[in-house]
Amino acid sequence: MATQIVLDHTGDSRYFFDQNDRKGLADAERRFGELTRQGFTAASRTKTGDLNVVRTFDPAADETLFYPRIVGG
Repeated sequence: MATQIVLDHTGDSRYFFDQNDRKGLADAERRFGELTRQGFTAASRTKTGDLNVVRTFDPAADETLFYPRIVGG
């Protein structure tokens, strides 16, 4: 199971999907697009545990983290 983790003002939400299930994969890709259009930054975890910013949906990513844009004042 792959995971999309969304951080926001309420904490975090986790969305699990099977990378071999067409509907689950389509839902995950749709969610990726919606969140990035809203200004969230997406990052995928590497095998060493580091995060790399990603600009497009990667169906092979086991974990993708979405965090909101930080606005300075």
